[in-house]
Amino acid sequence: MMGPCSAVATALSRRLGDGARGRVVVAVEVLRLHPRHALLGTFVAGLCATQAGTPVILAIAALSGFLALSVFGARSVVPLGAAGAVVLAASLGQARLEATDGGFWSARQGETIEGRVVLVEAPRITGARGARARVRFLGGSADGEVALVRLPQAALEVADSTALRRQSRRAGGVEGGHSVTAAGSAGAGVHEDSSWRIGTVLDISGRVSPLGDWERYAALSGAGVAIDVERVAATGMTRTGLAGALDGVRDRARGGLQTGLKPPEAALLRGMVLGEDESVPGAVREDFRRSGLAHILAVSGQNVMLLAALVFAAGIVLGIGVRARLWLAVALIALYVPLTGAGPSIQRAGVMGIAGLAAWLVGRPASRWYVVALAAAATLAFNPRAIEQPGWQLSFAAVIGLIAGARPTAEALRSCRMPAVVAETAGVTLTATVATAPLLAHHFGELSLVSLPANLAAAPAVAPVMWLGMLAAAVAQLDPWLATPFTVIAGRLVGYIEWIAHLAAEPRAAVLPVSLDSWTAVAAVYLAIALVASVLSFTLRRLPGDGLRLWETVGRTGSPLRIRGVGLFVVAATAGAVSFFAWQEARSSAPVALAPGELRLSFLDVGQGDAILVQTRSLAMLVDTGPPDGGVVAELHKAGVKRLDVILVTHAEADHEGATLEVVRAFRPRLVLNGGAGWPTAVQRQLPSAVRDAGGGRIVSAHAGRTLRVGEVTVELLWPPALVPGTKPGGNPNDRAVVAHLRHGEFDALLPADAESNVLAQLELPRVEVLKVPHHGSDDPGLAAVLEQTAPAFAAIEVGRENSYGHPTPDTLSALKVVPNVVRTDLDGTVRLRIDADGMRVEPS
Repeated sequence: MMGPCSAVATALSRRLGDGARGRVVVAVEVLRLHPRHALLGTFVAGLCATQAGTPVILAIAALSGFLALSVFGARSVVPLGAAGAVVLAASLGQARLEATDGGFWSARQGETIEGRVVLVEAPRITGARGARARVRFLGGSADGEVALVRLPQAALEVADSTALRRQSRRAGGVEGGHSVTAAGSAGAGVHEDSSWRIGTVLDISGRVSPLGDWERYAALSGAGVAIDVERVAATGMTRTGLAGALDGVRDRARGGLQTGLKPPEAALLRGMVLGEDESVPGAVREDFRRSGLAHILAVSGQNVMLLAALVFAAGIVLGIGVRARLWLAVALIALYVPLTGAGPSIQRAGVMGIAGLAAWLVGRPASRWYVVALAAAATLAFNPRAIEQPGWQLSFAAVIGLIAGARPTAEALRSCRMPAVVAETAGVTLTATVATAPLLAHHFGELSLVSLPANLAAAPAVAPVMWLGMLAAAVAQLDPWLATPFTVIAGRLVGYIEWIAHLAAEPRAAVLPVSLDSWTAVAAVYLAIALVASVLSFTLRRLPGDGLRLWETVGRTGSPLRIRGVGLFVVAATAGAVSFFAWQEARSSAPVALAPGELRLSFLDVGQGDAILVQTRSLAMLVDTGPPDGGVVAELHKAGVKRLDVILVTHAEADHEGATLEVVRAFRPRLVLNGGAGWPTAVQRQLPSAVRDAGGGRIVSAHAGRTLRVGEVTVELLWPPALVPGTKPGGNPNDRAVVAHLRHGEFDALLPADAESNVLAQLELPRVEVLKVPHHGSDDPGLAAVLEQTAPAFAAIEVGRENSYGHPTPDTLSALKVVPNVVRTDLDGTVRLRIDADGMRVEPS
């Protein structure tokens, strides 16, 4: 039976047509019949404005009230309710943030804290600093508080011990803890089969400190501070209750998904089904990103939809009634969301899926827009900072785009005689690509040009992989080996998807570098997209006959020239837009080809870390790779690097060697000069196999006395002294950081990494044109003497924006006043110097 809302919509649509004006009128009438939609929308607006400040919140409240007044009239209470919903939501969001930021941790910076914690995420390896993980405190004064712990390498040895692995499989009961201090012997790092998984209970002691520049993800996930762990003891326990039961289900599912598969395929299958992509090799992740298939590794609405479809199909086979199938789907979605880590995309998809199914159960099919608003309200109420997460923004942008444009796009493609299945897949891909493009350009500075063909090619395998993986995870609850038939088939399909990603990502032109630096630019692009879509929709619907069936219209009565004109206009506009953006990018950010005798020295913006690219016509050399999530691979692609000749790793610190394995896999270096050799970090442990798998380049230890010559470039290593055979390095890794003197004709540059004046004072330093300021501009009393000795005309500080270390310090900036030109990557972004016979100059950016 048609409800009043549907009746009004249908009547108005027939009367006014499907044009923009008709759709607006229909929307207004539907809104009048369901004022809760307006109140929910304004509540979401208030949550979005939580951090905007009181004037902005009040302005949004006033605007919401005015719009509601124009829709509902002066006699309705809805306008007042809409304004109040904005203020209420913003107040709730601010209270939530104050509880996180200004609560327990605000007065404890620098203090030592001891307590029992449970891991709420698997440890992430960070190089010489060990690993990071979010934890929740159990009991004591910090009960329930979330923090990011920085685990030392010595602690990780405990995680890999056989005794702890046996203990951590038992729930409850202590058989004696393993304890180690940060000064203890270093371990090998966290392996994939480490016992320290989500739910492991530890006793820790450490010092409270601010979150680092590349630890922002933890703040967006509820962690207010970091804790530098000085002592950690394994309790042999895991958490109990419902959370513990979910941990057990997750562990059994993980075990089933890797049964019968090689590690690379198992890692991809876990990524697609459970969202655990930490073990996916960096080069493979890069292929998925460049090919536009990265969304496959991020559990989202697609997973929820396929899970519900699987439940419905199985229910039909088993003879389960409709309502029972719906309830079962709701229960499994509620279970699936926490199993996958409850990221922003799956949170949104879970809320939308459950809301839609619940509406179906009570016989009141929900508006798609209402369900989207409900999902936004739920996720933002839980974590007001979720709106800052790129994953949250991309997830909602994609869904909104799909609701608004997927169906019309698919209809337009079908009208061009495209097969229905292909048209549906292409419509979804095109719409999602357009809807997320401005955000991708803003956050990542590039767009995939091969996304459509790659997604079309991969589409036939995605759903079967998901279904097989879900079935494997289900039967693995009984025994992991029961999952083998499902995983073996899924593994073949995963291999096909990986092949598609690699094939599509291989061309250099697969990705177009495009940058939208401000939110104003993002908003302007979205406005332009909306205007273009509206104009195209209006134009096509005004054409004679069925405006979408252009090939049938030509030749009918009407205006074929007009049809052709519209088609030519669309083609020309599209080609012009692509050409313009490609030209603009090539002009503004792509490096100019180097002539013989020219050198380019690029200080890459990788956040709080170092990455320096040296390029001539015959050399591409990278000095350090920056932190693990600094984006150095994208920077190298922008610089036109296809393969690296040399990587120089100056020392074993995460902000210098963190992305080395990813760079090795992506750019297959011919030579690695390794200044971190002998240090017990995860990067150092995996570097030999990574280089071997990438093509078998050489690895040579980096120490004083070594000299590299390639064409006109000479790199002389001035520090550190070579180790006595059989000994291992110790102390502060910064004090053994490689100091390199680069020469190119009459040009000299000194690259001291994190070696400060206590090291540099021992060396005979050359006079140079360029100095890389040591240690990100940290406080160094001897810097003035170094500057006097080297007399640089140009100094570069590689430093992260708003970093927690206070770099560069005021004293350092004061000392650098004697240098004519000083640049900072936190303010200037990537800085490229071009050196030739005419001198040295900064390339425009």
